[in-house]
Amino acid sequence: MLDLTQLARQLPGISKHLTQEAHAGRHRLDLAQQLMQRAEAHYAELVTKQQAWRNRLIFTAAEPVEDLQTRVYIAPAPPVHTVIATDGSQIAPNHHEIAYCYLINVGRVVLHYGESRHPLLDSLPEVFYRPEDLYESRQWGIRTEEWMGYRRTASEATILAELACNVWAPAPALPIPTIAMVDGSLIYWFLEPLPTEARDRILCTILDAWDKLQAAQIPIVGYLSASRSIEAINFLRLEACPHEVPNCVTHCPPTMPLDAAGKPIKAPCQVFEPLRDAALWASLLEPGQRSPLWRSSAPILDQYGPHTIYFCYVHVGTEIARIEVPAWVAENPSLLDSTLSLTIAQVQKGYGYPVALAEAHNQAVVRGGDRARFFSLLEREMIRAGLQNVGTSYKEARKRGSIA
Repeated sequence: MLDLTQLARQLPGISKHLTQEAHAGRHRLDLAQQLMQRAEAHYAELVTKQQAWRNRLIFTAAEPVEDLQTRVYIAPAPPVHTVIATDGSQIAPNHHEIAYCYLINVGRVVLHYGESRHPLLDSLPEVFYRPEDLYESRQWGIRTEEWMGYRRTASEATILAELACNVWAPAPALPIPTIAMVDGSLIYWFLEPLPTEARDRILCTILDAWDKLQAAQIPIVGYLSASRSIEAINFLRLEACPHEVPNCVTHCPPTMPLDAAGKPIKAPCQVFEPLRDAALWASLLEPGQRSPLWRSSAPILDQYGPHTIYFCYVHVGTEIARIEVPAWVAENPSLLDSTLSLTIAQVQKGYGYPVALAEAHNQAVVRGGDRARFFSLLEREMIRAGLQNVGTSYKEARKRGSIA
């Protein structure tokens, strides 16, 4: 139980800290805006430096593929279009439960606009209980709970591609604008530290699904609300660098000396940290505008082949959203414009967040009652099969009740 009396004593300190951070944040934003104005005049030169010294940088910076002054108003979506989305949830394995297994539930949504076609709103559950499913990841030193999350990501991509390829089978006489949406980034940075075999097991499945989407010319969109990324603003560190060449390894080693407070001294190019991309573009974009297009430099993208990721920031009216697409979408101007139009329309229909993603989440989420019914069905099936001593552990049984 939460002791609100003790909690209330800490709140003044929190509010004071947040006030100080707000003042510091405004100062960092002013510095970033000044650097942006300077960089706009010679951004091509900065890109050349970035490409030449990429291996000597100690930070990851995205590369702009359009002029930094680019501000593009996004056109309204056509009245007839289709939006497809998936999202996933899971029940994690627990040794204290009736059986050691896990469940992945993927919500599916297909919304047709401007047509008299019924939407699709459902979910596909899958239970994993075989030893090869439960213990496969142990050979790579990956916990089952982590592996379950990776498999869920792959399942979302596979089911999304299946929906996209089936929604227009047979294809209509005139192509109808369609996008496939996922919640979150298309840059699966969490796969980077995995052993090669484990990473390929997941990533190849995802990229195969993207190949199908590309063949059907249905763009996949990663929508990030409240993005914490600093990829774009890191590009301004090249402008802030006081040295002739951005050789971080030589000029600014990772282990910087400590200041009087015992904290590492920041490099000259870190004057605006920890400012995020979204905070900067919130001050530069008008509602309905998008930023320049950027090519991500995340190391994991070396494994993506032709599907490297581009992104831009869009003022959707309620916030600054980061929208990611693969290269084959970004390099097709008409397809990119159509994709952004349909994405903004989804945000408007969802009152600040894409309605298809919200519905996919609602279809996927496994609530407490769903979990209880799942294990009840499992218990009944195990008893029917003649298994003995079926039930939860004493620890789990006691945690579900209270004697207080």
